[in-house]
Amino acid sequence: MTMKTFIRAAAMLSVCIALYINARAQSKTVTDSIKTALDKLLASKNAADSLLVNSRLATLAGSSQEREVILASRYYYRLGKDKTADSISGLQLKKFPLGIAARGLEEQAVFKEKTAAGKEKAYLAWVKKFPPEKFQAGEIDDNLLYDYARSAIAGAYAGEKNVAKALAYIDMLQVDFWKGNAYSGLSNAFYKNGDLEHAELFARKAMENAESYTNGKKGDSNAAKFAASGYSGLTSTYANILFERKKYAEALKFFEAAYKNAAALNPQLNFRYAQILAGLGREQDAYDKLDEVVKAGKASPGMIDTFKTLYIKVKGSEAGFSDYTAAVRKSYLDALQKKLAKDIIKEPAPGFVLKDLDGKQVSLADLKGKVVVLDFWATWCGPCKASFPAMQMAENKYKNDPGVKFLFIHTWERSAAAPKEAKAYVESNGYDFQVLMDLKDPETKANKVVSSYKVNGIPAKFIIDPQGNIRFKLTGFDGSKEAAVDELSMMIDMVKKDS
Repeated sequence: MTMKTFIRAAAMLSVCIALYINARAQSKTVTDSIKTALDKLLASKNAADSLLVNSRLATLAGSSQEREVILASRYYYRLGKDKTADSISGLQLKKFPLGIAARGLEEQAVFKEKTAAGKEKAYLAWVKKFPPEKFQAGEIDDNLLYDYARSAIAGAYAGEKNVAKALAYIDMLQVDFWKGNAYSGLSNAFYKNGDLEHAELFARKAMENAESYTNGKKGDSNAAKFAASGYSGLTSTYANILFERKKYAEALKFFEAAYKNAAALNPQLNFRYAQILAGLGREQDAYDKLDEVVKAGKASPGMIDTFKTLYIKVKGSEAGFSDYTAAVRKSYLDALQKKLAKDIIKEPAPGFVLKDLDGKQVSLADLKGKVVVLDFWATWCGPCKASFPAMQMAENKYKNDPGVKFLFIHTWERSAAAPKEAKAYVESNGYDFQVLMDLKDPETKANKVVSSYKVNGIPAKFIIDPQGNIRFKLTGFDGSKEAAVDELSMMIDMVKKDS
């Protein structure tokens, strides 16, 4: 990672963290006062104030205090003066060789090491050069940077089945609101290694940490809200591990709570809930929970198999099962068709010309006469990648139909190596998607195609008719491959029929 790339990444990270993290309770710092004054000047429409901003930023850039230099750089980025910001950042290492930027840059050595011992060695050298006590809390809690490294080492040792070392490093954590994240990561490392005992222990610790921040128990700061926001997911993870360890009674209370608090039907939640109920001998209750998924058209083949087993136990035989599921299926598809009939639109699709991963140029205009399915995604987007098995199923369904074309547009990249990363991801997972790259414009810094489609979140899918009109829009993914394929297929077929 180059210094310029690191500074840009650090600036972006600080903005993200600032959305969630408040510094530890302390008197207002000098940089806080400077920020307040600068923000006030930036909000002013007075030309003199604009000149004053530039003057103050120039003074900050030449300061002997690194935090003030960093502040100047960030404000220049905010003002769109990237070259000036980059220039300031480029001099920062020379001016402060043992400072904040140098510390962050050299920490990367810990994460680059492949082995736990290698990470630990790099960490010890880094801490010796940049001792925590030398750095006082500024805009964010500086201890968090050290916790990131400690957590990474703990996870690496867990992966290598060195429990003692993993526990030693995870016990070094200092920033309480972030401990839930770290414990969750360590739980996952133990889980992957087959150590369900420790996976359960740290899943519980992660859940308990998050719970301690819910309902304002530790205040309503952004840090507290950040910690509390993970409670639901961490509870589900803990309950799943309890289920795998056949601790059904313990798992049940968490799944009951998760089920009651779910804003919408969650097929996987219902499925695991049903499995726990069945494990406790409550077949009727288990049947009812899976019946909700079947009626919603979101049951996977595995869920259907379990549902059939429960049907036989509850009804006493297999008689009528096929007729029942066929009737449910018909009812679901009829309801879906009525919904989509209301959702269909007709507006011109913005044109574009992009290159795929092999350098081939693809134009939307050249695809006139086909139904085109656009899927905007990114390698860093979890829901995007979670939806890909369903998208592959849908693409396979139409692979022999020359009138349907799927295009997967990678956008909002966060790395200079986005094309390489996108190609590596689709190839390593066996997807045969045609991926187009919607890279940032060098001048505007915008991803033009995704912006032209007014996308606010990904994954975002658009169904375009043969005449070049958008007929359907989809955002997000609820986790059900079967329902996603049903919905996408019906959209495509409706568009073909209407063209």
